[in-house]
Amino acid sequence: MIVERLRKELLSALSAWAESAGIPAPASLAAQAPPSHIAADLCLPYPLQAAKMLRRKPLEVAEDLAKACAGLDGVEAVSTAPPGFLNVRLSPKGLTDNLSSLLKEPAKYGADLAEKKRNILIEFVSANPTGPLHLASGRGATLGDSLKRILRRLGHRADAEYYVNDAGGRVELLGRSLRARWDQLRGKDTPVPEGGYQGEYLKDLAAAAPKEAEAWDDAAFGRYAMGALLATHKEDMAAFDVTFDRWFLESELYASKAVERTLDFLKSRGMTYEKESAVWLGTTGQEGSKDDKDRVLVKSTGTPTYFLPDIAYHKDKFDRGFDELIDIWGADHHGYVPRMKAAVAALRKDPASFHAIIHQLVHLFRGTEAVKMSKRAGTFIPLREVIDEAGKDACRFFFAQRTPNSHLNFDLELAKKQSNENPVFYVQYVHARIASIFREAEKTLGAAPDWGSLGADLPLGEPESRALLVKLAWFPAALRVCEVELSPHPLATYLMELAGLYHAFYEKHRVVDAAEPSLSRARLALCGGVKAVIAEGLGLLGVSAPERM
Repeated sequence: MIVERLRKELLSALSAWAESAGIPAPASLAAQAPPSHIAADLCLPYPLQAAKMLRRKPLEVAEDLAKACAGLDGVEAVSTAPPGFLNVRLSPKGLTDNLSSLLKEPAKYGADLAEKKRNILIEFVSANPTGPLHLASGRGATLGDSLKRILRRLGHRADAEYYVNDAGGRVELLGRSLRARWDQLRGKDTPVPEGGYQGEYLKDLAAAAPKEAEAWDDAAFGRYAMGALLATHKEDMAAFDVTFDRWFLESELYASKAVERTLDFLKSRGMTYEKESAVWLGTTGQEGSKDDKDRVLVKSTGTPTYFLPDIAYHKDKFDRGFDELIDIWGADHHGYVPRMKAAVAALRKDPASFHAIIHQLVHLFRGTEAVKMSKRAGTFIPLREVIDEAGKDACRFFFAQRTPNSHLNFDLELAKKQSNENPVFYVQYVHARIASIFREAEKTLGAAPDWGSLGADLPLGEPESRALLVKLAWFPAALRVCEVELSPHPLATYLMELAGLYHAFYEKHRVVDAAEPSLSRARLALCGGVKAVIAEGLGLLGVSAPERM
């Protein structure tokens, strides 16, 4: 992992220089890939920061720093660029050594990079079990599951949890809605209650209900429906290759008296007050609170609002030993962020330990025609229908491509195309093409590639080969960016760029040539590195890496 190693060595060299210059050493070092017209592989903006402290010209400082960083292992040259950047070019040996390391242990490449291990609980999807999972749930599932995989690879503890809202008035409302469908199937003119659940899926549940349902009350109908719908949620998540460490039931909070204990805890801290026979949480008076008003915890009727069990649930997360909480919510929860941060502060926890990721809506298209709803579900499009039509891989890659805060247009026709227009096909095809090349190599050269005996001095000086070597070197850094931005989209972008570089390489260079076994071996090694990184990267996104397409 040459980029990560060099980052540390450059930080050490720059820190020593800063100490000799009488300024504070940099706490960390930002390194980025320079623009394509710059003949370098790493770009460091640190001279701009140092020049400001020294009150010197940035370019002069950069020139001094270039001398301080010269001679590092794996570095071919260190140069400067206006207005004060430090540019580092990696040596051929450094790049091929990195390739050798990658090929020997692909699963460890970019793994365990975190110097400080984080203990994180990621809660995502958490859809009410009152209907099928909808399309936007797939976006939340992709964000949460991919982030979990990436954080674990980097060396953190990252658990995944699905919060099931199976308590409160929604159970009874769902039960009344299902009772209406039950009656309708038996010729009764029972309307679905006002504000009830209208989806056709309730007819299926009513038809599947046992005969003894005739004696059920609304609550029993509600529990039956929730159990059946939650089972479909679990099936959909399994089909989407998403796993959770725990499915946490809201009813567990009430059964364990956690809701009552949380209210008592907040009262003991003086965080609550009574007004109009209701109990309120005084969030606006807290130092640093950005909530715009105080919130009701218990209504005048004595019934808790949804906010109180939510606070109890987050208290439970902290009580279980998690230091950081990440919640992934849909677009309609944007206003919930400041109140939950205020609640975390009321629990005597640092609000910065709570991260809310709000993902925007998904709009479904067939080419240019918008798909508005599903007849079976009512007013939304079930995730399972899209998985069944477009496939899990296309869904997850498409969802991973965009930042959470951007709207996403999902084109079903594009997702099914077997062409380079389709982003997931574009990346997967590189993996399958290289697998095909390996099969050809075994026939032509008489043996499959042997990475164990690979030497570091590989003849890979062509611009297209070098571009691939450099891109492979940046894979661990791409994972770090995902961690910082709490999103898998930098990894999806990286894989698209790597695939583009490989397509350019393949068009210009023949990989297997019996007349040039040494060069063939080198190019096979390069292909092996690309294949391994694509497989690892796609795996972190929950997407398969096919051997044939």
